[in-house]
Amino acid sequence: QVQLVESGGGLVQPGGSLRLSCAASGFFFSIATMGWYRQAPGKERELVATITTGGRLNYVDSVKGRFTVSRDNVKRTIYLQMNSLKPEDTAVYYCNADTRAMNYWGKGTLVTVSS
Repeated sequence: QVQLVESGGGLVQPGGSLRLSCAASGFFFSIATMGWYRQAPGKERELVATITTGGRLNYVDSVKGRFTVSRDNVKRTIYLQMNSLKPEDTAVYYCNADTRAMNYWGKGTLVTVSS
């Protein structure tokens, strides 16, 4: 059974930091491109960051220089370090796994940036 379980969301003030984690099981993690997406209220889901099996990184322009995605293939976990958070970063953040054959999603974790 495939599972992607996100954690680490919460309420943070503008300028603050959070670290999201996504623990994966039930598929070949080491061959999957892993990623973070987010969906703000009233908006479509958008890509935030991805990391390939070879460590290639990709970020949406709005988070470059503030967010860092990483993966630990032994722990089967990916992370999203989010610094200098802004109110517009408020969204539900979803973990994604793309093995080319299949695409999997977590249930999401809510990040709220507000004073």
